[in-house]
Amino acid sequence: MIRAIIFDLDGTLVQTERLKAISYAQAAVELRPDTVTEAAVMAAFRDVVGLSRNEVATTLVERFGLAQAAGERMTEFGVDTPWQAYIQLRLRHYETLLADPDVLRRNQWPHAVNLLRAARLARCKVGLATMSYCAQVQRVLDILDLNDQFDFVASRDDVEHGKPDPEIYLLVAHELGVPAAECLVIEDSPSGVKAALAAGMHVIAVSTPFTQEGLHNGHLLNERWIVDDPATLPSVVQELMNSPHTSSV
Repeated sequence: MIRAIIFDLDGTLVQTERLKAISYAQAAVELRPDTVTEAAVMAAFRDVVGLSRNEVATTLVERFGLAQAAGERMTEFGVDTPWQAYIQLRLRHYETLLADPDVLRRNQWPHAVNLLRAARLARCKVGLATMSYCAQVQRVLDILDLNDQFDFVASRDDVEHGKPDPEIYLLVAHELGVPAAECLVIEDSPSGVKAALAAGMHVIAVSTPFTQEGLHNGHLLNERWIVDDPATLPSVVQELMNSPHTSSV
């Protein structure tokens, strides 16, 4: 029996993964305009989507040879490593994108937001588990008018280990007062799916252009629980809830 639905944020409720990819790409091009293209960085972002900010930045710095150029910006940002300077530069670009509330409104995923509101109407416990930091989460929820839709929100600030570690999902389940086995997670990334499965929860993955290939090739879930057509999300959720064993693997 499913008593709680826990949503991821980036890529699941809103296309902030796309906006993040753009910001990482713009920052990389600013550092290495002679050799790096936005298209190449955005393609590489698919391999790290859903990971922690540290892991994403470190991977992209190494892959695109940004260490020297980023190192020259460390004093400017008051940081100690090139990857931290890259993150600070990337945050400038990301905050510029988020400065226009209409950008976020245009990039929300209606299918997932509708499921969220339906769960609330059905008096199901609802949680949020995101690897974004609290300040950014609050801004996104404020703009999308979703602040009152969750019984508990956990961000990267609340856990020691990021996804694919199950810590954040176990935290949300605990705060909701619902056993992990009675939680359904709506995710978009392989990393998030791994975290939810490791927590012992049921999972439905709604793919995006950044995560579709990884979800199918990773064989983490039965194909019936991977949603490529957002219009089918309600029926897939109903199918899982009606499954005799409510098993997502």
